[in-house]
Amino acid sequence: MIVVAGPTASGKTDVAIHLARQFGTEIISADSRQFYREIPIGTAAPGINQLNSVKHHFIGHLSIEDDYNVSMYEFDVLKLLDLKFKSADRMIMVGGSGLYINAVCKGIDDLPDPNLQLRSDLNQLFHDKGLSALQNKLASLDPEYFEIVDRNNPKRLMRAIEVCLQTGKTYTEQRQNQPKKRDFKIIKIGLDVPRDVLTERINSRVDGMLESGWLEEARSVYHLKHLNALNTVGFKELFAYFDGAWDFDTAIKKIKTNTRRYAKRQMTWFRKDEDIRWLKPEEVEGGFMREDL
Repeated sequence: MIVVAGPTASGKTDVAIHLARQFGTEIISADSRQFYREIPIGTAAPGINQLNSVKHHFIGHLSIEDDYNVSMYEFDVLKLLDLKFKSADRMIMVGGSGLYINAVCKGIDDLPDPNLQLRSDLNQLFHDKGLSALQNKLASLDPEYFEIVDRNNPKRLMRAIEVCLQTGKTYTEQRQNQPKKRDFKIIKIGLDVPRDVLTERINSRVDGMLESGWLEEARSVYHLKHLNALNTVGFKELFAYFDGAWDFDTAIKKIKTNTRRYAKRQMTWFRKDEDIRWLKPEEVEGGFMREDL
């Protein structure tokens, strides 16, 4: 399995399609936002031409109202790989959700089951004092994990807090178990894009998404804004605009700023993975290291 990782807007989709065509294989998405069929524009999902050029898995296969998690994803992907590797010698995985990539490559850590009373208390904290209360609590309990977690995802924040409080250890400590053995070889490529280029690409992509109808897409799911699938960069800012909290220009500026911050957290996560070989997108597309793949 060839993994193509990197921050948002780094060109992962194009590189993955290039590799899939080169090796006559298929693509598995590891972008947890692109699982949802109702929001392809706001999650920068591959376009119809890209989807038609190479078979993709785990793109738009869920509704934003479905209950899905990383453990279910691990199970589904391993089942698919077991089937595909009977006839293919390579599969491509691409995405920026480091937790989901790790789940397939290394397995899920054995963590304690959720404590229902503790979860109820944390839900009440979230209801009474908002997302910032969860963020502050996790930052005090496990500052290392707080640097890389999706801070806009209350479920992920609550789960990490639960583990810290239940075990008396940081979530980071307990996420360092030995990797589970896989019966296939894993090669990881990270896309290394200069910061100024990435910033320009992020800004340009946000503008392009708006031109493609993102505002209308966001309005169509506004009534479901309480769902976790929509508690993400881009939709949160547009929902605040719909609510009258910001004017349109302010919302767009915040989307671009928060997307850059998200990309920085993604890079912090991936840089810790010593198995990743960092390359420029054009190096991969130019055939560099083909003999290694």
